[in-house]
Amino acid sequence: MARRTAAETARPIADPDALDYILRGMAALRKPATRDGYAETIGLFEHALALDPRSAEAQSRLADVLSARVMAGWASSSGADLARAEGLAGQAMTASPRTPMAHFAKAQVLRAQRRYAEAVPEYETALTLNRNIVAGWHALAQCKLFTGSIEETIPLEEQAIRLSPRDPFLHLFYSEIGFVHLLQSRTDEAILWLEKARNANPEHPGPHIRLAAAYGLEGEPERSAAELAEARRLAVAGTFSSIAKMKAGIPSSVPPTSRALFDTTFFAGLRKAGMPDE
Repeated sequence: MARRTAAETARPIADPDALDYILRGMAALRKPATRDGYAETIGLFEHALALDPRSAEAQSRLADVLSARVMAGWASSSGADLARAEGLAGQAMTASPRTPMAHFAKAQVLRAQRRYAEAVPEYETALTLNRNIVAGWHALAQCKLFTGSIEETIPLEEQAIRLSPRDPFLHLFYSEIGFVHLLQSRTDEAILWLEKARNANPEHPGPHIRLAAAYGLEGEPERSAAELAEARRLAVAGTFSSIAKMKAGIPSSVPPTSRALFDTTFFAGLRKAGMPDE
């Protein structure tokens, strides 16, 4: 999710109560990400939109958070969340095509749909309009990773950290840096960053599953198995059931050279953690 200011509104919000709910939703975004936290934030932006159905900001922010919940693995129905987010982002883009928030929301939907190459120009447009959208730098980094530009990922995450060194989503920035180090077989460096990610938000499954692989590669079976168990506990049931299921989730945009890195590092480490192939 992104942290933005109320000044980025396309038109004045008609209902002062709607503005209040938007500001409360933005405040909720400053808390560490949890399943319940997403539900709370979505509810606040839903209230804002109910009070002011034409608010492009409310539409954009709700689309953003719905997409983010899908990407975090905490949506009970990913299809329903994404369909709704896509509609809201489309409305916001039609009403306010020159606001950074509308472009960010559209990019979030595309990223959640794993359409990373299409998301890149939308994030770049949002960042051109407002370079202080912290989450935009992280999201663009992930898109670069999944379209084969691995070398661009860490500098983009470092920019996000510079802009917001105490960000509530710092665990995502740290995790992506650690994952790049893992893919490039710098396992000690990967563990350093992934442990920072896990410690920054122990409730997010992402750092745990990546640490499971890293510890596996380092020959630490007990720690590896513990991280795999914790990732499974925190994620939607079945998310981390097998190597085959996880491979099926690799975006089609990932080129063969990058897929080979996934095989020799991430998936090799998960096998050592005890994850079955099928």
